[in-house]
Amino acid sequence: MWLISFRDLQWRRRRFAIAVLGAALVFAMTVLMSGLSSSFHSEAMRTLKAIGADAWVVPQGAPGPFTTPAALRQAEVAQVSQRPGVTRADPMIIVHQVVRTSSLRDVNIIGHRIGGLGTPPVTAGRNIKRTGEAVASTALKLKLGQKIRLSNRTLTIVGTAKSLSFNGGLPNVYIALPDAQALAFGGAPFVTSIVTNGVPLALPPGLSVMSNQGALDDMLRPLKQSVRAINVLQFLLWIVAAMIIGSVIYLSALERGRDFAVMKATGSSSRSLLAGLSIQSVLLSLAAAVLAIGVARLLRPLFPIPLAIPMRAVLLLPVIALVVGLLASVSAIRRAVSVDPALAFGGP
Repeated sequence: MWLISFRDLQWRRRRFAIAVLGAALVFAMTVLMSGLSSSFHSEAMRTLKAIGADAWVVPQGAPGPFTTPAALRQAEVAQVSQRPGVTRADPMIIVHQVVRTSSLRDVNIIGHRIGGLGTPPVTAGRNIKRTGEAVASTALKLKLGQKIRLSNRTLTIVGTAKSLSFNGGLPNVYIALPDAQALAFGGAPFVTSIVTNGVPLALPPGLSVMSNQGALDDMLRPLKQSVRAINVLQFLLWIVAAMIIGSVIYLSALERGRDFAVMKATGSSSRSLLAGLSIQSVLLSLAAAVLAIGVARLLRPLFPIPLAIPMRAVLLLPVIALVVGLLASVSAIRRAVSVDPALAFGGP
């Protein structure tokens, strides 16, 4: 049965090659979708790591430092810095803005104290030393010395930081706290959160502390629906792959009706027929899975945000492909099993 299955694959090699290419493209898209979903978490983690805080102080009842509309008085920073467990406390403003360069781009503005927590690790140029300067994510593709327009303020790019973003690939722009206060609060001495080294053991009334995990959850919460949509799309892609493989194997079973009848008439069991079709389906699926890994690497640069393809997605792909192949062969197996052995003795 192994030999018969391989010979049939060889005889219909063009059809199977087309099926492998089609299924490989679908499998590659599922891998890329996994990378897109994972990139939301990866970019958020990179941003948190760049800020370097151990804890976040926000207004009591606020959902988090990245989505809260509430504000804190800058004077409260000194109070937090004197609390037990805190070795350093710095003010921070995180808001969404639109930057004007050659075109309009949505960005995340992170206003921080110069030299304080939130200062990003630059890969080119330097960090800000005064107001009117900015460090931009490399995703914005801005050059050192280039001017950008934020609302009614013009800033000069003095440094770039590699791949710092959140909210589904929106680049980060780091500016001095007074510039951020002018953008967000009209220059009033307010901040959106206080970041600390060390975790405060007690806080003034009206304030609450949030861990980095809580801040991460706050960053990812607006993307939950997007992640669910991606998961649904992945499931639909698996169905499409199964249909591609199943249609090819079923068509092969239709064409081999006389062959199956002869096999049955000469003593072959239904189990043997099942094994032969399953072998073809599994080989097709596994070949498509291996090819899909290469296709995913070729398509990865086409996405506008860096994809963090998890290793587990690559390792699980052959396993899922195996399951898809077995499920796809069900209809063909039912067709083969239902063939009447008497067909072998019929006319042409």
